[in-house]
Amino acid sequence: MKQLRAAIFGASGYSGGELVRILSRHPSVTLTKLFADSSAGKIVDEVLARSPQRATTTRFEAYDDSIELDADVCFLALPHGEAMDRAPSLLDQGKIVIDLSGDHRLQDRSLFQKFYKRQQTSSDEILAQAVYGLPEWNASAIQRARFIANPGCYATSVILALAPLVVEKAIEPDSIIVNSMSGVSGAGRKASLEYSFAEVNESVKAYRIGDHQHIPEIETVLSGLSNEEVKITFTPHLIPITRGIYTTICAELSAPLTELELQESFNKHYSEKPFVRFSPERIPELRRTTGTNFIDIYAQLLPERNQVMVISTEDNLVKGAAGQAVQNMNLVCGFPETEGLL
Repeated sequence: MKQLRAAIFGASGYSGGELVRILSRHPSVTLTKLFADSSAGKIVDEVLARSPQRATTTRFEAYDDSIELDADVCFLALPHGEAMDRAPSLLDQGKIVIDLSGDHRLQDRSLFQKFYKRQQTSSDEILAQAVYGLPEWNASAIQRARFIANPGCYATSVILALAPLVVEKAIEPDSIIVNSMSGVSGAGRKASLEYSFAEVNESVKAYRIGDHQHIPEIETVLSGLSNEEVKITFTPHLIPITRGIYTTICAELSAPLTELELQESFNKHYSEKPFVRFSPERIPELRRTTGTNFIDIYAQLLPERNQVMVISTEDNLVKGAAGQAVQNMNLVCGFPETEGLL
């Protein structure tokens, strides 16, 4: 069987490194190019601590437009703002493009500028091509797409936890309180001092209260799924671990609900989704999802308060980034959804 040829832009970053690890063992993929301007010339093993054995002689390259790109699919694991410059030319070349940055998740330019603090420079045509890559809820559109906007890590943890409840109209759409805790790798390899482990260790800190870039992403996607406006109060926190996201959500019920009905809301939508593990019995732990493409979800009624609590855990670099990007690639290219991810 012919191998799919893949190139990774930003391959030496945390998400890019996970892509290298996952795609190197993918049975249907050959990695042809690993671009990383800051690490150009270095052997992959010298930069990526968890790189696969067969990548030891591969070197990172700097990219320029004169390079003949021997790739069918391009993963853009680039900082926000850089994918807007790279994606159009790759799409013009007929490549499948999967953008792990936030550059193409929002169709509303004013929201993008407000929350990302920069202008959206992609054309209307490019933005219109970008399909939101949440496989559990958008698989049909993903399968027809050539350009995927991979969801954010926090957004994945929140949307997957809430979607069954907003779709089933089980909760009040303006009553949602979300607290998420993330490891320091979520800020990226070039993060500032305040996000370094030495600064975060033995402490917990909330940040970007009220203006985090994943807020409009979460609200836009959930509003689209439920056909009514969804609003959340979202507070992200940094915790002293390397990787993982732990999300706790509380919302007001729109009508009385039994535990059985609550469980059915999740089982109805996720029983055949390979990477969603819903359990009404076991409260999720981060260590059970670390290094995997699974998201664990738990839900419990608080009947005396007419509320429901939902908890989710995921690895921010896998299900929240690289693993979900490969899951999307599998759908676009006609591979089994779980290929290379189990």
